[in-house]
Amino acid sequence: MEKKRDMTKFATFGLYLVILILVILVGQSLFFRLDLTSNRLYSLSKASKRAVSTLNEPLTINVFFSKNLPAPYNNIERYLHDLLDEYASHARKNLNYRFFNVSAKESELSEAAEENRQMAQDYGIYPVNVQTIEQDEAKVQRAYMGMAFIHGDIIEQIPAVTSTEGLEYQITSTIQKMNNKISALLNLPEKIRVKLVQSSSLTQIAPQVGIEGLEGLKDHIAEVVNSQNSKTYGQLEFITVDPTLQQLSEEDLAPYRRFGLQWPEFTRPDGSVIPAGAGFLGLGMEFGGKSVEIQLLSSSLNLTNQGLQEQFTIVDMAQIESFIEENVDNLIDIHEEIGYLSTHGTQALAANLPPQLQMMQQQVGSLTQFNALLSDRYTIKQINMAEEGIPDSVDTLIIAGPKQSFNDWELFLIDQFLMKGKSLALFLDAFNEIRPQQQQQMYGMQQPAYLPLNTGLEKLLDHYGVSVKKSYIMDESCYVSRDQQMGETQVYFAPIIKNENINHRLDFLSNIKELIMYRISPVLLDEERLKANGLEAMRIIASTEDAWEMAGQINLTPYMIRPPMNPDEKSQHALAYLLEGEFPSYFADKPVPDKPEPEPEAPEDPGEGEAEGEQVPPEESEGKPPIVYSQVTGDKGVLAKGRPGRIFLISSSEILTDNILGQQGQSPNSVFLLNTIDFLNGQEDIAVMRSKNQRFNPLRDTKAFTRTVVKVVNIIGLPALLILFGFYVWIRRKAKRKTIQAMFSGGKV
Repeated sequence: MEKKRDMTKFATFGLYLVILILVILVGQSLFFRLDLTSNRLYSLSKASKRAVSTLNEPLTINVFFSKNLPAPYNNIERYLHDLLDEYASHARKNLNYRFFNVSAKESELSEAAEENRQMAQDYGIYPVNVQTIEQDEAKVQRAYMGMAFIHGDIIEQIPAVTSTEGLEYQITSTIQKMNNKISALLNLPEKIRVKLVQSSSLTQIAPQVGIEGLEGLKDHIAEVVNSQNSKTYGQLEFITVDPTLQQLSEEDLAPYRRFGLQWPEFTRPDGSVIPAGAGFLGLGMEFGGKSVEIQLLSSSLNLTNQGLQEQFTIVDMAQIESFIEENVDNLIDIHEEIGYLSTHGTQALAANLPPQLQMMQQQVGSLTQFNALLSDRYTIKQINMAEEGIPDSVDTLIIAGPKQSFNDWELFLIDQFLMKGKSLALFLDAFNEIRPQQQQQMYGMQQPAYLPLNTGLEKLLDHYGVSVKKSYIMDESCYVSRDQQMGETQVYFAPIIKNENINHRLDFLSNIKELIMYRISPVLLDEERLKANGLEAMRIIASTEDAWEMAGQINLTPYMIRPPMNPDEKSQHALAYLLEGEFPSYFADKPVPDKPEPEPEAPEDPGEGEAEGEQVPPEESEGKPPIVYSQVTGDKGVLAKGRPGRIFLISSSEILTDNILGQQGQSPNSVFLLNTIDFLNGQEDIAVMRSKNQRFNPLRDTKAFTRTVVKVVNIIGLPALLILFGFYVWIRRKAKRKTIQAMFSGGKV
């Protein structure tokens, strides 16, 4: 019987072992993951799954990471492993990834590590500095933490992965960009022209100013173009132009005039004379009416045997290669277009400056950060309605802080744009700030004046059922300025939007917990008008209940603003709305406005043989009658009822400025704006993916009484509970002891 029982135990153990092995084997091919995080941080978004599932060619991801990194960087590699596993499981065998162990070249490397390091640099991945704490000392360590994406002939990089924050968004955006780039390159109607403008006259003075390599420059650039052609499916065409030998039009030569050299007649040391002349040396890229140029000469002052002279050198070939590679994307417009109204005194987008002037960029444009963040996702088309109207290729039009009035023709264009089922993103100010001039400041007039703005857009918005009130919102929940001399100062006109006042029913706002606004006004709804128009209005954000309005005489000096004493003067105010539905046209029952005639050009100076004061009639000078614009007619059909469209209205354009937006698009304000633009442009899944990486979780506000109760419980309550529990245990033990004594003493204790 004992032997049989032992055999049964062994059989049971063997059966369990077989089952365990089978479960392991099945788990290698069939597995699932359960993500219990509130924002599903470790699961792919719909946008990511769609991006990898549509891959038509294999995508290879090479990850270059140094080992034994300090916290918090040591968890990035593990997270990246799990994330790429998720991508690969949805890519239908079209995604492969591999991790390479790379160490910076500061210690002795193995041969394999050296090969990996060289491969990383070939892909444009270089080490970054990470800070470590060892034995209470802060040290800087060089580490590789980059990714290279190879898709067909296209290569893209994420040079530094220093955080898991927003990593899925970066990877998915890179994959989408590569897909769009391949599609755009394969469908180009014509090739991208790489034009070398080189004057042969430069060879005369090249030895005098230190220019070397002019003879072989054409061949070297041709090699670079051929190398880039292997990455662009042969869509680059290299041409050369010699302004000395070829007759060029002023239009062709104008972009390169700033790259020209001029010299007077001078004598060489051997006595020969070099005649006065001029020459050009530049490289340009042209496609679809757009062009970019780069200067090929860099200059410096050097001391020569003839004194201090300006010397020139040809830029490095690596810089030329980088110029060609970077500008292919800009020329072929691999991103969707988004419209930005650049007239009517709107906030100016930052200008694209050359590298040597990038330090001045903050002074050139007030929306530097917004421009950079938006350009990562879209091709920004700046709109001048007077010249071109609103192109049909644009699905969303941004109007940010207009200060000048719109005429009826421009309002008609905006109205009909919305009727086509498009979207408007309106960042409208209630007031125009007029700062005192320097002379006025000398006489003590230092406070700016705030004049109510009326641009004409109010007519459209009132018709749709929404408006901006002419006042500023002050809120006790606001930004607090801290200064060593002044102490803490509450900036009431910079309200902080609390989590409970953000509309989390919209998925793209679901994980945004706090925002900061600046000089913002109430947004009002006309409920009857909205109902009559069949439109749905969703409040996006609102102030707290401790907010009040400043109207009439506006003074935004922080230390002169005081909250009202009467609590009835405080209330909650809506600050932004989203309107959706089939908007009725403002011009449905009105005559279509005529397009304004262009302003006449200033008369030219009289030429030879023409007396001053004489005017040659246009019909005589050009041989054809003048155009009378009021007689030129065309189809003027009005869309009286539109397809479903969207209007996002927020009553401040100041929230787009650099001092409100954070760097790299990681702040809640940046995510809020980008998500809103994506939602309006039909990219809600991208917005949801970006939003889920927001991990800022502010504590919920509590009343003073609640805080006091919590403190008392923590200080007194917990020790009291422990004492009561000990007293309870003592009583139970005493009762148990009495019971035992009674059992053994016959009922006598």
